[in-house]
Amino acid sequence: MTAEAPLTAQTQVTAQTQVTAQTQVTAQAPAPKAAGRLPVALDAVGGDHGAAPNVDGAVQAARSGVSVLLVGDRVKLHAELGKHEGSSRLPIEVVDAPDVIGMEEHASDVRSRTGASINVCTRLVKEGRAAAAVSMGHSGATMASALLTLGRIRGVDRPAILTHLPAQGGFTTLLDAGANADVKAAYLAQWARLATVYLRVLEDREDPTVGLLSIGEEDHKGSALVVEAHGLLRALHGQGINFYGNVEGRDIFRSTTDIVVTDGFTGNVVLKLAEGEAKVLLGWVKEALNSNVKSKLGGLLVRDSLRGLAERMDPSTYGASILIGVRGLAFIGHGSADARAVKNAVLRAARAHEANLVQRLEAAFQAST
Repeated sequence: MTAEAPLTAQTQVTAQTQVTAQTQVTAQAPAPKAAGRLPVALDAVGGDHGAAPNVDGAVQAARSGVSVLLVGDRVKLHAELGKHEGSSRLPIEVVDAPDVIGMEEHASDVRSRTGASINVCTRLVKEGRAAAAVSMGHSGATMASALLTLGRIRGVDRPAILTHLPAQGGFTTLLDAGANADVKAAYLAQWARLATVYLRVLEDREDPTVGLLSIGEEDHKGSALVVEAHGLLRALHGQGINFYGNVEGRDIFRSTTDIVVTDGFTGNVVLKLAEGEAKVLLGWVKEALNSNVKSKLGGLLVRDSLRGLAERMDPSTYGASILIGVRGLAFIGHGSADARAVKNAVLRAARAHEANLVQRLEAAFQAST
């Protein structure tokens, strides 16, 4: 699994399996948590770069007012925290978890390695001791651990990875971005409902539109899966879903709809294509602006604007993608994430918890049955 893939293969696990290892919590400092708020559990040793960017991002998030549980090897995390001046006065605690599932290992290892850092994170959420689990580590293991420990929202057959792609006027919400390579039409209808509630709760979009990714706008175009899903979504229009119809790949970046649903295989390809093309385009712009003296002078004039453009296209702006549909908050980030991405992921997770996102999702599915 590559460092930049949210999840590239479908992971099937049984939601009823329980993880039962004990968690040892060691306080990093006597600083109290913010009143009435649960901390965010961060898999602080996950990812390509280990503890350093995770701890740095956690410190930044804590300075922004969010309490954080750093989960991982206690000695390493305390040593990393010691590099940050004033960290002892921040609302950060260390939770000891000496085991970590590496990027090259199997997602199924979460079943037997109950003391792994990601399992400790999701268990803290299950026990009501953490608001959310956030990991920049093994995405398959994060998904499997969330399913094993938290289970699914009733009425959701398969959770999906929900992500945001920069688009005209803001962003387009895409799901599934890689959790389920093989899907049924009913899954796409469920994901449309999940994403609709998500945008209402966290982005204040009262009646977000839903598009079904296809090879043409006409109702009859697309694979058998897409045609069947189109019928289901059309039938749900006006019943908690504002279905626009089929959309094509170019519509994602035109903001034709607020939400685009597709299978996880296609969604992951779209995500990686968008990220790769963004890097190439920015590279071309930089090359053009450095091609001669006149171009360099022009580059000075547009430097601030280009920085804003790069900011919008930077995956670290959103931090991590939510695994939506589980009975708890779990966020999956890039293995190559830097401290800024970690900070933004923690802040996004805290915001989702404060907005009672999971409870709102459960209520929406109960009302639809």
